[in-house]
Amino acid sequence: MDYKNPKLIIESSQLTPGKVRWRSPSNIALIKYWGKYGEQLPRNPSISLTLSQAATDTTLSYSAKQSEKEIDLDFYFAGESRPDFALRVEKYLKSLLPVFPFLGQLHLRIDTNNSFPHSAGIASSASAMSAIALVLCSIEQRFFETLSNAEVFYQKASYLARLGSGSACRSVYPHVAVWGEVGEIPRASNLYAIPYADQVHDIFQTYHDDILIISKSEKSVSSGAGHNLMEGNLYADNRYLQARQRMDKLTAAMRAGDLETFGKITEAEALTLHALMMTSNPPYLLMEPNSIAAIRKVQAYRTETGHPLYFTLDAGPNLHLLYPDNIANEVKTFIRSELTPLCQDGIYIADRCGAGPEELEADLSLS
Repeated sequence: MDYKNPKLIIESSQLTPGKVRWRSPSNIALIKYWGKYGEQLPRNPSISLTLSQAATDTTLSYSAKQSEKEIDLDFYFAGESRPDFALRVEKYLKSLLPVFPFLGQLHLRIDTNNSFPHSAGIASSASAMSAIALVLCSIEQRFFETLSNAEVFYQKASYLARLGSGSACRSVYPHVAVWGEVGEIPRASNLYAIPYADQVHDIFQTYHDDILIISKSEKSVSSGAGHNLMEGNLYADNRYLQARQRMDKLTAAMRAGDLETFGKITEAEALTLHALMMTSNPPYLLMEPNSIAAIRKVQAYRTETGHPLYFTLDAGPNLHLLYPDNIANEVKTFIRSELTPLCQDGIYIADRCGAGPEELEADLSLS
């Protein structure tokens, strides 16, 4: 698939300054994407739950460019200039010039903010880069009306989000998304994610994901660096085979609403992810002592109550607690009494599967 389009050029004399704003959620991978090749392509397929509360709110303001810069960008995170973030976004936008040549004609300002701690293992790049991809697709549609329907719009947004951050391609779809080629899922692709909520049991429409903020500190090793270290990992090839096998078993369990199989595979995937980090060269560890303590409490609670409460982790120390809506009251009591003391400042995010990104009215107070 080639989205390059040299015809997407704006008539600058007719350009009226404007704004586009999207709120895009994070997602939590159940089968983990860990290892890539080529242009952000996955070594193995993944499936994720799209969250609701953990999200990035991004406003892109545009006007005619007055400078000679290839990409003329002002970038603000949480109201502050962040040159480190700006460099990554500028590099990303430059890479998209063959797709969106109009980016070279505009002065751009991006104002963005997260509802959760950045770089603490809640897939902030997924929500951030998917939000940027969505605002760019909205601008294309506003100027050129080339994205003919919602399916075309979101597929292109997923493709572009992947180029910014692999896992971001899954965030553009509600509830459940699949990314990567899977033999049992004919539409699945390495180039973009696909929606998958209509293929799983209805119980996952309202599934909870409460996130224990064990640490708000930025990770010592970024996810990008972690992916690169998979290239020299002794266990990499077996891992990719394992992920494909688990993918088939997990999707079958999700179709059937088999929560025990769902939970066992999900927990095994989380521990496998962190084992791969510990067997990298050089090895590294992102879990904290309180991560382990929380895992043990969750396992003990499940044994004592029989409730299908399971955990997963992304590439960081913070636990995601997964459970169905029908046990929410009991689980939340357990979280507040037993697990929040393990969280930094007693903080956890009560989240659940969500309806995906939302285009918002641009905040006209931003300048």
